[in-house]
Amino acid sequence: MAADYKGDYQELVDEISELLGAPATLENRDFELLAFGTYDSDDELDASALDPVRTRSILTRRSTTGVRTWFEGFGITRATGPVRIPPSPEAGVYRGRICLPVRHRAVVVGYVWLLEGEPGPTDAQLDAAMRVAGRIGALLADEAEAGAGLSRELRAVLTAEGGWQRDMAVAELRTALGPRADGPHTLICVAPWPSPDPDDAPSARSVPHAAALCTIPWGAAAQSLAVLVRLRSTAMDAPALAAAGRVLEEAEGAWGALGVRGGTEAATTEGGPAPSGSGTGTRSGSGTGARGGSGKGAGGTSGKGARGAVPRGAGAAVAAAVAAGVAGVGRYTGGPGTAGFGGPAAGIGDPRVGLAELGAVWQEARAAAQAALAERHLGPVAQWRGIGPYRLLTALPPESAQDPAAGPLLAPAHRELARTAEVYLDCAGQAGRTASELGIHRQTLYYRLNRVEQLTGLDLDDGEDRLLLHMALKRARL
Repeated sequence: MAADYKGDYQELVDEISELLGAPATLENRDFELLAFGTYDSDDELDASALDPVRTRSILTRRSTTGVRTWFEGFGITRATGPVRIPPSPEAGVYRGRICLPVRHRAVVVGYVWLLEGEPGPTDAQLDAAMRVAGRIGALLADEAEAGAGLSRELRAVLTAEGGWQRDMAVAELRTALGPRADGPHTLICVAPWPSPDPDDAPSARSVPHAAALCTIPWGAAAQSLAVLVRLRSTAMDAPALAAAGRVLEEAEGAWGALGVRGGTEAATTEGGPAPSGSGTGTRSGSGTGARGGSGKGAGGTSGKGARGAVPRGAGAAVAAAVAAGVAGVGRYTGGPGTAGFGGPAAGIGDPRVGLAELGAVWQEARAAAQAALAERHLGPVAQWRGIGPYRLLTALPPESAQDPAAGPLLAPAHRELARTAEVYLDCAGQAGRTASELGIHRQTLYYRLNRVEQLTGLDLDDGEDRLLLHMALKRARL
């Protein structure tokens, strides 16, 4: 297996770092960070040794347009050998750079960057590093060519019904990927994706660690984006998280360009009066502590973001958050512009070695995306292993989504009651915690819970009835 990955560009960047005795970074020609060498000296770990340009590149995995223009002014796009760039504090470049242009067939496909130091690399060392840069160029070019042409093959694998059809599709994808097909991979599902047109999807080359991508139907009318991600090890999450963040950023930008914004709350219609005096409820409860949300008092009107607001646009690593919707916090109703649309989310399946189980990985990625859309605290990027009960709930067939007992409670007129029941069950039946979470008086809570029992015919003091209702409410989000 190690021989198959000898050309991996992360390892090649490490090779350059070792050759020159300094940490190197690799960016594509759009100045997006692809890999960086490890820091071996205390001096490099010192914050004063990292100027703003280098720090931003590592933290956000890209450089600004102004930085790109400034560096290109030194002729790096035309250079065939190392280019030394002097420091410029006014530009945020506190230390000089050595740029090794990464070329393939006379075309620049990326850059290897090193910080200048004393005494600096010799000409012989730089010549050796340029030869490694040439190998990186060939690898990047091969990956770009393969990734651009593998949408059809990946889509065939993910949409095949199974059996011999999927086996044939996997064999075609394996042939197209070559030796790297036998390495570890995972899949990312980003949904909803704004366009079914393949030309509107980002290129695999622009997504870190992506081997291929394609659009896949999501529900009856929407689309999702599938991204096949190469991994160096099944134990490494960083490549998949970086790719998910990059594609989420693309999705959020595309929805924004269409004038669609998420985060709209569904209006609530039923909360019940806050009885005074003895009230109508007979239920007692105990428990202290809130989950950190706030409502709008005891009159039954829900406050926005009862479980805390989720920030949107959180940079390159996290591009969108899923907001609240129908029948509780976070339900996604299937389309932009609706009350439940809070922005796209990404799901990541568990890694596998080879391609034989890509179908299962895709189902995991879809399930994780569904969970992230349904429960905003799981997103905007959710991994299959981290979605808890949704691993089981997402596996249920669509026809099981609405249990007859819970059906009346899920009607639009009873959204506030459904939300109250779900928060109560999330709080393990503790009335004090539930009331604090919802921002309502306990008597209001008891009134609503009695209404829930009347609508469903379930006894909320019975463990099995509570389990059934809890599952039904969670499943309804999906």
